[in-house]
Amino acid sequence: MDAPLWTATHRPDIDDLPQSSVREAMWGAVSDPMNLVVYGPPGSGKTAAVRALAREAHTDPDNDLVEINVADFFGMTKKELSEDPRFESFVTPKRRRESSKADLINHVLKESASYAPVSGEYKTVLLDNAEDVREDFQQALRRVMEQYYETTQFVIATRQPSALIPPIRSRCFPVPVRAPTHEETVAVLRSIVEDEGADHDDDGLEYVAGYGDGDLRKAILGAQTTYEAAGEITMSAAYEALGEVGVDDRIESMLDDAEAGEFTDARSTLDDLLVEEGFSGEEVLADILRVARSRYDTERLARLHALAGDIDMDLKSGTNDRLHVSHLLTKLAE
Repeated sequence: MDAPLWTATHRPDIDDLPQSSVREAMWGAVSDPMNLVVYGPPGSGKTAAVRALAREAHTDPDNDLVEINVADFFGMTKKELSEDPRFESFVTPKRRRESSKADLINHVLKESASYAPVSGEYKTVLLDNAEDVREDFQQALRRVMEQYYETTQFVIATRQPSALIPPIRSRCFPVPVRAPTHEETVAVLRSIVEDEGADHDDDGLEYVAGYGDGDLRKAILGAQTTYEAAGEITMSAAYEALGEVGVDDRIESMLDDAEAGEFTDARSTLDDLLVEEGFSGEEVLADILRVARSRYDTERLARLHALAGDIDMDLKSGTNDRLHVSHLLTKLAE
């Protein structure tokens, strides 16, 4: 998908958010700034809601909204932290050399919160995907929140608010974000495709909304995928375009499980593909290699192709497809 993503070009304002309770909470935070815990399932619009809040609250949201994807941030090395354009001014070579990774992360958090807003009286720091933050880092965040509460609004977006320590939860107003209903998803899709001038019909929008299954991001990208593939969004076009996308999602999930050593889950997905969907082992192998091209580096992809060659020969012998593809999955963990 080479064109700009519709999720970016059609980012919602507060009044465009599908959930009325979230609209009310965001407007409340504009008039009375406070720390927030925004929580809900993937694709429900948590990040989009916070960005809409920042555009209303700040004259210069590009500078006064600091977004930190927690899953990426806490996985960075010291070198990556010091070279990130958002943080490089905070990390001198001496500090990078003499600090532990934990101390460096704490320092970056503190510095991100401490510098003055570009415009207005405060800035917003969004900690996104915050479900896996270690408790020691949460304690450091609590101290930063206590120290800079007058000039920094903290918004924590997460799927699991219960994973946050009580001192953080007690300092934040909770904003639950439920998954949008089918009807709300259809309404959002209709607004986007009409803005895009994309040919569509009601059955096509209904199908794409069902494909999203409560994940608004997935539905919007599904509509864009369909339109770019077929030049229209109808049921038949969506079925054709999204069928392969659905398979790719399951292949990705199967590879994730295999690499993590969760072979029972990986084989369960494989059984769905072979039995429920009716794919042959050779078709599943081809899909694995296609997905792997955008997943692995050159060296690992070459090893996978060499292994797949052996598996392909076994599959052509006409024996058990599940056995041979399962052998490939076990090798991925190595």
